[in-house]
Amino acid sequence: MDVDVDHYLVLGLPSGEEGAKLSVDDIKKAYRSKALELHPDKRPGNKQALADFQRLHTSYEILKDEKARKFFDDLLRVKREQQRRQSERSSKRDAKRQKMVSDLEEREQAAFAPDPAAKEREEEERIAKKLREEIARIRAMHTNKGANMASAVSRESSGVKKEGMDTTGARVDKEKVLKVSWEKVGEDYTAEGLRELFSKFGEVDDVVIKSSKKKGSALVVMATKDAAVAATGSLCGHLSNPLSVLLLLPPKAAETSSAMSSPTAFEDAVLMKLQGFSRQHKAH
Repeated sequence: MDVDVDHYLVLGLPSGEEGAKLSVDDIKKAYRSKALELHPDKRPGNKQALADFQRLHTSYEILKDEKARKFFDDLLRVKREQQRRQSERSSKRDAKRQKMVSDLEEREQAAFAPDPAAKEREEEERIAKKLREEIARIRAMHTNKGANMASAVSRESSGVKKEGMDTTGARVDKEKVLKVSWEKVGEDYTAEGLRELFSKFGEVDDVVIKSSKKKGSALVVMATKDAAVAATGSLCGHLSNPLSVLLLLPPKAAETSSAMSSPTAFEDAVLMKLQGFSRQHKAH
């Protein structure tokens, strides 16, 4: 269960009160370092490699989400308090006299007051339930994002008015977008798989896949232009099915007019929707 895993330790970070003080940048830095170490391509033949990498990505998604991380920190706090109480009780049991006093106090508390241990268990279960809900929300968001994006692009592609512009006229920064393609042989690629591959070059804002029977393609939106440039020419993907990675708008093409560097209708529509989703995300 994800609620029983110490996600800080999975990322190689200190846990407990010290972990709760870490910034989002600290968490991202630790994830990128661990991702390079645990990537399945670096551990060929290891049957546990993919599971380890997936667990690492799950822990990262939980800790970088503010709401889920708060519930997880609360859960760790309750468990620490339980361990402290158990330690104190164990110390009291070392002396026979203290044990008798402790037993008497427990009987009195049971007769006249609610059991503190029962309250702790109830609080732990409540927080664990909230954490499970947040984990399910994060997974559903990533699972449905690609499907929702493709549906929105299909509905809106005929309404594109200007190349590289959304419906409000805001220009899409195409220099941060990568055009990725591959043959339909060997191991195929998913949006989540591409996100993991490109994340070692920097933060990935979005991934949209368009596939046919013989060839697959995708648009990968990096958070910065430098990350987009770094990913070109250096990422090969699976050895059985290498990737072709190109900048959607090369540096020289960025200096020419939009008519000279217009992408395809599919890519243009995707860029328009990405811009709109980005504004909605910032507004929330």
